[in-house]
Amino acid sequence: MKRLMLIAGIAIGYVLGARDGRGRYEQIKSQADSLWHDPRVQEKVNTASATVKEKAPEVQAKLTGAANQAKDNAKAKVDEKRAEKKADDVTVVETTTYPPAPPPTI
Repeated sequence: MKRLMLIAGIAIGYVLGARDGRGRYEQIKSQADSLWHDPRVQEKVNTASATVKEKAPEVQAKLTGAANQAKDNAKAKVDEKRAEKKADDVTVVETTTYPPAPPPTI
């Protein structure tokens, strides 16, 4: 994909920078159109399209599984952090025991 973008960028840059201008653009466009409509290219496009359609359910299942795993991992981490915070929130109160008060005198 990156290579395709690079080639497209180079082609556009060349066309925009070419001294021939519109004529050269039309020539490049014509060559690109004839290449795209070449039966060999269309055969590869159809093959790739069929492969994508065939593999789509498998890819969807893998993505769903990965998403569920990520959700479970995130939930476990959140639960762990909540438990740690709850443990940290518990404060220890020291109590002092006093001897029993003397009985009241009357």
